[in-house]
Amino acid sequence: MTTAGTTSPPPVLQAVVRPLTPAAIFLVVTINAGDGAAAKARSFCADVAPLVRAVGFRDIDGDLSCVMGIGSEAWDRLFGEPRPAELHPFREIVAGGRHAASTPGDLIFHIRSKRMDLCFELATQIMASLGDAVSPADEVHGFQYFDERDLLGFVDGTENPTEQEALASVHIGAEDAGFAGGSYVIVQKYVHDLPGWNALSTETQERIIGRTKLADIELDDAVKPSFAHNALTTIEENGQEVKIVRANMPFGSVSQGEFGTYFIGYAKSPRTIEQMLDNMFIGDPPGNYDRLLDFSRAVTGALFFVPAASFLDSVGEAAPPAGPAAPAPPDPIPTPATAKRDGSLGIGSLKTKAPS
Repeated sequence: MTTAGTTSPPPVLQAVVRPLTPAAIFLVVTINAGDGAAAKARSFCADVAPLVRAVGFRDIDGDLSCVMGIGSEAWDRLFGEPRPAELHPFREIVAGGRHAASTPGDLIFHIRSKRMDLCFELATQIMASLGDAVSPADEVHGFQYFDERDLLGFVDGTENPTEQEALASVHIGAEDAGFAGGSYVIVQKYVHDLPGWNALSTETQERIIGRTKLADIELDDAVKPSFAHNALTTIEENGQEVKIVRANMPFGSVSQGEFGTYFIGYAKSPRTIEQMLDNMFIGDPPGNYDRLLDFSRAVTGALFFVPAASFLDSVGEAAPPAGPAAPAPPDPIPTPATAKRDGSLGIGSLKTKAPS
């Protein structure tokens, strides 16, 4: 409660900006039909933080965290108006033989820890708590691969911002003050043609990615092709690069011949990642597409809003609220004590023209 002459406290942030951990689970579910399922999913919002504390207490050094995101249709069912200004369903892209699929997903739980057993236990408790209110849409178990490399052999997430720059890149401020402290997250599961990729020479691979494979040094612009992954996925506005935070992880099944990267990108606006995907799949200019897509196929795609942790904690079982109060956005956003460094197995580093 505030009084005259005072301002609302700054929002408490979800654990979006975190150190990279050796283990992660990406759990996506849909909310079943019926008011009962929606009410159960809504009331669960306030249970996420206590579950993380309870499971994480088994090993404080395990660094367990969980970020919860909510899809566009689910937001309408759970909370109604007002809505986050840029929340909408994931936009499918079809260009030539390339396809950025849009797949079902109402809630995402991005679970991270130094220990997979902690991730697994938290995912188990989340599903047990939600029970018959939800149905699973996708579950991926990610792992650290050597020195932060993806299964293609390249270091991933090199260009992630760190510390205060990372917080400013992913958290909403005055531009949508009613949802200050929130973020947007886009996820895609990419499956790689690893035999085809490994048949390429190292030099050809480096030209596709835009970095050297061993030393992880960006290729000089004089030799880097315009279709290189990091050329097409660097976004600039007004002469400044617009950063996102990636927390991608490799995943796979050796016996099934499945090798992939789970892309998860956080940003204060989904437009930045959407422009990256347009450049990758359609091309910049059209036709000059990301040649990595000749060897990597996106089989899922979804967009979620990540509200502030204080918003989730305030959700009860009553009727949907009129919306979160508009707190005075912090300047700068306070750095969580856990934000030591940033990293991801991002689908690459990022450089292209600003969208017109």
